Amino acid sequence: MVDAFAAGADSTYTALEWTMTELLRHPRAMKTLQNEVRGLAQGKSEITEDDLGNMQYLKAVIKESLRLHPPFPLLIPREPTEDVKLLGYHIPAKTQVIINAWAIGRDPLSLGMAMGRVCRRGCPGRSFAIAGIELALAKLVHKFNFALPEGLREEDLDMTENTSLTVRRKSPLLAVATPSSS
Repeated sequence: MVDAFAAGADSTYTALEWTMTELLRHPRAMKTLQNEVRGLAQGKSEITEDDLGNMQYLKAVIKESLRLHPPFPLLIPREPTEDVKLLGYHIPAKTQVIINAWAIGRDPLSLGMAMGRVCRRGCPGRSFAIAGIELALAKLVHKFNFALPEGLREEDLDMTENTSLTVRRKSPLLAVATPSSS
């Protein structure tokens, strides 16, 4: 149980860090997200889970970040019980298949293909993790404005990945957070 919790916490942190990195690289997207969250939270001091259902841009930002930076790039191996033809490839029964979510997310030919079609059995904690990422990100952009440290431009952000069990940033994300006036 502890291993499952630790894996969930690590992947949630990784996803949130990559999402913030992408938002700092794309200030217009950050502004659009802040406008959505702050507009829907107008007059409220805190964002709650109940507020998340109306935050469609927030959900899209997280989905896009997970497409580009899946915390677990190689999915759990699968083994078909019978011969299968998948995307034009013949896969014999009992063959171990490892799906590279990282490569699929970057392949322009597969952008129309939902990962759900390839992987019917996803992560059992996915819904819980996504809700946690949504709530954390909404609370952050509701309360704070974010900027890169002085002298650092969007294109200067180091996007190097450090691959282990999860694909984290090689260097920690540095950002300047200032309280929002709204």
